[in-house]
This record gives sequence, structure tokens and C-alpha cells, in this order.
Amino acid sequence: MITRRTFALGLLAAGGSASLGSVPAAAEALMTEDGLHTQPWFLQSFLHLHDDLAEAQAAGKRFAIVWEQRGCIYCRDMHVVNFAVPEVERYVRDHFTILSLNLHGARKVTDFDGEELEERKLARKYGIVFTPTIQFFPEPDQMPKGKHTVETEVFRQRGLLKPPEFLAMFRFVREKAYDATRFDEYLKRAAG
Repeated sequence: MITRRTFALGLLAAGGSASLGSVPAAAEALMTEDGLHTQPWFLQSFLHLHDDLAEAQAAGKRFAIVWEQRGCIYCRDMHVVNFAVPEVERYVRDHFTILSLNLHGARKVTDFDGEELEERKLARKYGIVFTPTIQFFPEPDQMPKGKHTVETEVFRQRGLLKPPEFLAMFRFVREKAYDATRFDEYLKRAAG
């Protein structure tokens, strides 16, 4: 029986993923208590963002927050389609520390500026309204002082990208290409 998921995976494997090889069957992502999909290698945190950023740097990685919500089909696809591509999963896992936060969650998070607030209030503070949204942050020594927290991120992706563009987004951040170009221009150069 062809389901929406197998149909979408078939389309993805047929068109748009040639540079990544064939897309394997959907991965089984883990499910959190609050109904979010997750990866076993995502950061398990005390939710002190400054410490999480420092921990990422100590591991030689960049820090990113993935905002998700229960029932978000695009969030699910990020886990069972994009992270099912071995090259994508390996690159992100090797070069990034990922913290998953719930757009409507009530866990207490200590923001970079020291303010402690619930996930949902932090989402409003950052202006997060779509899921998935991925925020990327600079290394601790490059964090601007005295800036509003939203201004500290170096790149933000709203919505889900197909696996090749998803991988390119992480390369864009790791290479610090955001210092010289916009992501859409980076994608055009990478495709050409």
C-alpha cells in the first residue's frame, strides 16, 4: 500500500537527492514525553544556553536550537527523512550540538542573557512561530555583548528543507559563509 510517507520518500529519492545517493527508508526517530521527535545524539541539557554553547565549543562543534511542536509533520519529516540520510546525519552529528526545544513547552530555560523562562516564553522572546525552526549561534567569544538575544544568532531557518539543502544549510553555518553571502546565494553557487 502506498502511503503519503512512502510516496514522498519515493519522490525525494527520485529527484533532488542525487548528490546524497539514494534515500533510505524512513528512520525511526525517538519520541519524547511531550510528543516531539528527537535523535538519540541530540543534547540532553540542563537548559542553560550559555553552558550549552560553551559545551559545544569545547567539543569543537557549533550550537543550534531546533524548535519543534507536537503533531508537526515537517518536524517528523526532518527526523525520519532528512536525518535518515547517512551523510546528513553524520555531518550534523559530527559538527553540531543540537538542542531541541518545544514551541509550547513549559520547561525552564536559562537564556544567554541569564533570564530564566519557560520554553514557550523563550519562543515568543525569539519570535519563533513556525516549526521546525533552527537557530544557529556563534562561538561564545563571538557572542555580541549588550545585544538583544535574537541578534545573537548567526542564521535562522524556518521550515523544512529537502535533504540536499538541509545539509547545505549546516555547511553554510559551519563554514561561516553567512559572513560573506546569503544562504540562497550560497545554494546557487553550490548547485552551479
